[in-house]
Amino acid sequence: MPELPEVTALVAFLDGRATGHAVASLRVAAISALKTFDPPLSAIEGERIERVRRHGKFVDLDTGGHHLVFHLARAGWLRWYDEVPSTLVKPGRSSLALRVRLDDGSGFDLTEAGTKKSLAVYVVRDPAEVPGIARLGPDPTASDFTLADFAAVLEGRRTQIKGVLRDQSVLAGIGNAYSDEILHAAKMSPYALAAKLTAQQVEHLYHAMRDTLAEAVAAASGRPPAELKDAKRRAMRVHGRTGETCEVCGDTIRQVIFADSTFQYCPGCQTGGKPLADRVLSRLVK
Repeated sequence: MPELPEVTALVAFLDGRATGHAVASLRVAAISALKTFDPPLSAIEGERIERVRRHGKFVDLDTGGHHLVFHLARAGWLRWYDEVPSTLVKPGRSSLALRVRLDDGSGFDLTEAGTKKSLAVYVVRDPAEVPGIARLGPDPTASDFTLADFAAVLEGRRTQIKGVLRDQSVLAGIGNAYSDEILHAAKMSPYALAAKLTAQQVEHLYHAMRDTLAEAVAAASGRPPAELKDAKRRAMRVHGRTGETCEVCGDTIRQVIFADSTFQYCPGCQTGGKPLADRVLSRLVK
């Protein structure tokens, strides 16, 4: 799933190439991806893109009168074309969900792999009309998001810190991968309760979060969409590296399996050398 750093790079890429161009056409290939009907998709055709912005993991193409907003979900991606293919868009025939053509012939496809379709596209008059944007928490990379703000976000939350970091209504933009990386950098167990963290632990986690995301944003900056996925995988220290050796302490990276996701961590760095219980399999992670 693209998270805050990759979406930031996608927004910068689109802002540099799409801003100033009019939307010539939009063609939906996956009807389930379109989540709005008023205004209609056609309302944005002919309008000129004024800017591209990010809201959490949402991309917002602002035409002044309307906003084309999309969320790539777990398996979605954007493919840019300097010349959009002239082939007819046929619903249900491929991974294609939406094709956007600009007035100079360039544009992009939104695609989604797999059978579980969660990619979402909206045409709205205001981004706040998108439910997922309306409930977003603060941006953890914002210059005015302070340690005091972070402490206030965590205060009283008797839930595991892994889940708190991923909750978009608490902090906007962090997902499964970067929450793993942040907790590894902070040397903190994913199961630690947010409300029980000491002031020192909160400060350490705050700086680990800010530094991890800043480094990832910098690494993604300037890369075209086709390079972002591989660049993200290469940069991960624990996420997606089950069974590999931790480059910090030399322990073996482990994982915990949930019903629809997994997360990775280093026992040596984060849990005092003790493997965490796997709640799905009711056994210790091997």
